[in-house]
Amino acid sequence: MSTARYHSPRRADAAAATRSAILAAARELFLTAGYADTTVPQIARAARVAVPTVYTSTGGKADILAALLMPVVGDPAVGETRTALAAATDPVEVIRLTGEGVRLTHERHWDIVTRLFPQAQSEAAAAEVYQRILDTYQEALGRTAERLDQLGALKPGITVPEALDILWLYLGEGAWLALCRDRGWSLERARDWLTAAAAAALIERDPLRGAERVSSGG
Repeated sequence: MSTARYHSPRRADAAAATRSAILAAARELFLTAGYADTTVPQIARAARVAVPTVYTSTGGKADILAALLMPVVGDPAVGETRTALAAATDPVEVIRLTGEGVRLTHERHWDIVTRLFPQAQSEAAAAEVYQRILDTYQEALGRTAERLDQLGALKPGITVPEALDILWLYLGEGAWLALCRDRGWSLERARDWLTAAAAAALIERDPLRGAERVSSGG
């Protein structure tokens, strides 16, 4: 007689539904009450499950926070932007594509980026995911810097690491939060301004006029 364990699709679907309900309940509580003031019993009540079910389905509170952050890392915009950059030959378009990829990711995960992501900084168990998000973000901007260098588009004296620094200044997390969260700009308006500013700082062409910029020594 076979000893292989039987896997019930119905049971698996029920487990997935339970996990989704717990994550959704936790997400709402973290956003409204804050991570620190939310308890596992509260999450269980909101998800209409027993407390032990929370632990067996999703782990503890920090594990739940980490799971809620993970979609940012795996957003399809990251891969799609990478593919588009490899084919782009116009330096201004390279920066525009990068800004649009960041905008899309922010649009899809705005509550995570602005409200859950900061809460993860003080939670040791979620710190690994927090760092992975930062690393993925900077790696993506690093590819933009490398592509600009491959096209010979960087201004004289700007190295690839320095280009990444400049891209992080204009397209990194802080710039979007300052303009959109703190000053009420739309993501589209921020994308347009930030990409134009980044292009002006990095490459010879003026992104607003499509002409060659006059060098400072010319």
